[in-house]
Amino acid sequence: MKSILIVDDQAGIRLLLDELFRKEGYETRLAGNGLEAIQAVREEIPGCILLDTKMPGMDGIETLEQLEVLCPEVPVIMMTAYEESELPQGSARRGKVLYFAKPFDIYEIRNTVNGLLLSDERTNPAEQK
Repeated sequence: MKSILIVDDQAGIRLLLDELFRKEGYETRLAGNGLEAIQAVREEIPGCILLDTKMPGMDGIETLEQLEVLCPEVPVIMMTAYEESELPQGSARRGKVLYFAKPFDIYEIRNTVNGLLLSDERTNPAEQK
């Protein structure tokens, strides 16, 4: 079963996304900040990561830089209040990072995650369970 790591300092957003993806049949893990996210990835590599950009301590951009080292193949959806043009460019993960502006449509995120994970299953059929 594919898992999704949901990283956001706002508990309400984490719980909303957790409920949404559990109903879709995914295993979810929750992290309230960047350090928790890094620890979660060290324990188990998820199929997809939903990552808030603005968090106290290690923000989403710093967390993304760490994730580039730990799991460069995992797609990341950045949830941001910023315009995409205001975010740092030149990521080694180009093509593996998508951006959703807050407030976002949860069904659009759901469809995007489903598409990413379905696409990954097609390219890595041995990982299907």
